[in-house]
Amino acid sequence: MNKKIDCKDETTNINLNLKQSEKAKRALDTMNFGLISGRPSRIMWSQRAPDLRKTGVGNVFIKHLDKRIDSKLLYDTFSTFGNILSCKIMRNESGESCGFGFIHFETQEAADTAINKMNGTFLVYKKVYVARFQSCDSRPDSPCKFTNVFIKNFGDELDETQLYELFSKQGEIRSFKVN
Repeated sequence: MNKKIDCKDETTNINLNLKQSEKAKRALDTMNFGLISGRPSRIMWSQRAPDLRKTGVGNVFIKHLDKRIDSKLLYDTFSTFGNILSCKIMRNESGESCGFGFIHFETQEAADTAINKMNGTFLVYKKVYVARFQSCDSRPDSPCKFTNVFIKNFGDELDETQLYELFSKQGEIRSFKVN
């Protein structure tokens, strides 16, 4: 059985509208990645139309990150390739890095340059994989194709091994947990 790593984006979002654009830029420049209530913040320009995010233009996926790399270091490293709209490292419930993250560049050209220059390089002694982000729907072995099922009311007569054997007849089981 594969061990499942539970990394989610459990963020609370705030849309802040400041009166002057230079004040908004100053907030972004001085407060981004700072701690708010003990958690690193992500501050970015608000994109009212989701088209930019949904097209995937400029989105980069990076994995095999050392656990010590935070979003600020990732941002600082990749900002040399172009304007970054968003940068985050995925973390588990206890706040530890899951070893992968996402960078959204303003242009696809900047994203492609970052991919070409950084893929296969070492960041904090680990060789990283950098590529274009692929949405769940476009990946052939996508975990987003909803293959999880929840089973209840099976009684006390079957133990964990018997349940596993019963459901393995339906196909390969990627993960299995009895609570």
